[in-house]
Amino acid sequence: MGKEKAQGKIVGRVREQDLLKDLFKSKKSEFIAIYGRRRVGKTYLVKNFVESMPCVFFHVTGIRKGSLKVQLAEFAKQIGATFYQGPSLIPRGSWMEAFEDLTQAVNTIPKGKKVVLFFDELPWMATPRSKLLTALELYWNRYWVFDDRLKLIICGSATSWIIENIINNRGGLHNRVTRTMQLRPFSLHEVDEFLKAYRIRLNHRQILDLYIVLGGVPLYWSFVRKGRSAHQCIDELCFQNDGPLVKEFRRLFESLFEDAKAYIDIIRIIAKHRYGIGQAELISKAKLPDGGNAGKRLYQLEEAGFITSLVPYGRKDKGVYYLLDDEYSLFYLRWIAPNLKSITKKAMNRGFWVSQASRPAWKCWAGLSFESVCYKHIDQIRQALNIDPGSIAGTWRCSSRSTDDEEGAQIDLLFDSPDGSITICEIKYSDVPFAIDKAYAHELLKKMEVFRKHLKSEKQLFLAMVTTCGLKPTMYSEEIVTGEVTLDALFKEI
Repeated sequence: MGKEKAQGKIVGRVREQDLLKDLFKSKKSEFIAIYGRRRVGKTYLVKNFVESMPCVFFHVTGIRKGSLKVQLAEFAKQIGATFYQGPSLIPRGSWMEAFEDLTQAVNTIPKGKKVVLFFDELPWMATPRSKLLTALELYWNRYWVFDDRLKLIICGSATSWIIENIINNRGGLHNRVTRTMQLRPFSLHEVDEFLKAYRIRLNHRQILDLYIVLGGVPLYWSFVRKGRSAHQCIDELCFQNDGPLVKEFRRLFESLFEDAKAYIDIIRIIAKHRYGIGQAELISKAKLPDGGNAGKRLYQLEEAGFITSLVPYGRKDKGVYYLLDDEYSLFYLRWIAPNLKSITKKAMNRGFWVSQASRPAWKCWAGLSFESVCYKHIDQIRQALNIDPGSIAGTWRCSSRSTDDEEGAQIDLLFDSPDGSITICEIKYSDVPFAIDKAYAHELLKKMEVFRKHLKSEKQLFLAMVTTCGLKPTMYSEEIVTGEVTLDALFKEI
C-alpha cells in the first residue's frame, strides 16, 4: 500500500487501537487472534501500532505455498534480525526447535522490556504435517504464558482456519486466546478520513460511487489518485490493461483457497441473486455435495467476508439465504469479467467507464448496490431515525402467487422496535432529490398493506425514506413519510 507506507499513519480503527493499547498495557501475557478479509489492513494495523510502542517487535510472515524448510528459514532469519542485530540463525528442522530458538532469544531481552511476537499469515506457515500447532501449544502453555512481558499476536486472511484452529481450538490451545479481533472493511466515514489523510478531496456522492465498486477495502482505496472523479478512478483501476483490480478477483480467491474454482463457482451463482438464494437451491445449482463439504465452503466464504447468511424477517421456517455482499466481487462479475478479453488485449479505450456510467444499466446496478451499502450502515440509519437501539433490523420479501391472486411486495429495510412499532425504510439511489408522486405513493401504501396482511401484526407502521440526494417535498411525501435519511447521515461516525 504505497500511500500508507509513505504516510505511516493509522487512519480510523479507533476501537481496534484502543483495544490494542489495553492489551499492550496489560501486566500479563496476552494471546491475540486477529482475522478479517484479505487486503483489509490487518498487517498494516498491527505493524504501525506496535512500532509506535516501546517494545521489542518480532514480526514473521508466512510464505504462501512455501515448504516447511522455506518457512523455517524465514523464521530463523527474522529471529536473527530482531534479537541479534542481523546475523541469521541456522534454520532448524522443526517448529519445536524453531520456537526453542525464539524462546532463548526472548530471554536475552531485559526483564522490564515488553516483547511482541507477531506471526503474520499463520495459516501459510502451518504447512501440511509441519506440526506447527503442536509446537505452538507446547511453547505457549509451558513457557510464553508465564512471561508477563509477552504479547503474542497471530493473524491470517484464511479466516475460517484461524477460527477453527486457534480461536475454537479443542486441543492444547483451548481457551488460550485472551482476545479476538475481527478487522472489518472501512465504513464510509473511515474511507472519508482515509482520503482526507492523503489530501484527496471527494464529496460524499463521489465516495459512494467508488464505495459500491471498491467496498471498504483499504488497499483498493490506496490506488485512488488525486484529481480524478469517481468514474475516472474506476476506469483506471478496473478497465485499463494495467489496472490493479483487473485481475484481482482470481488472485484473491487463489490466495485464500486451495480449490479456488469451487469457491468462485459458488460466488458466481450467489451473485446472480441480488436478494439472496436459499441454501438448498444454491447447493443444487452449484452441484455441490449436499452435506458437510458444501456447508464448510459456505462457512469459509462467509467468515472470509464475501457472503452473508440470513433468515428473512418473519420467515423462520424458510431456512437460510445467502447474499454476496463483497462490493468488488459483485462489480467484477457483472462489469469487468464480461470485458476481460478486451481489457487484457488493450482494446478498451480510456474513458470507457465514464461513458458506461451514464447508462440505465449502471443506474439500476448502483441502486441495488446502494441498498447493500445501507445494510452495512444500519447503525447510522437507526441513529438518524432516532430508532431504539434494541430494534431488530431486517428485510422482507413476498413473491406474488397467481393461484390465489396474492400480491407480492418487497421491503428494502425495516426496524422492528420494542415499543410496538415497525419502521419500513424505502431506499432510493438518484442523481437529484427524489420526488414521491401520486402513483409511487399508492405503491408504497400498497406495499405496507401487503406487509401487514402477511405478518398479521397490529404493530404501528411508519415509513422512512433513505436517499442519496434527499427527498423533494410533495403533498404525498408530507402525508405518508415520517422519517428521512440522507447520504450524509451514512458518513457519521458511530
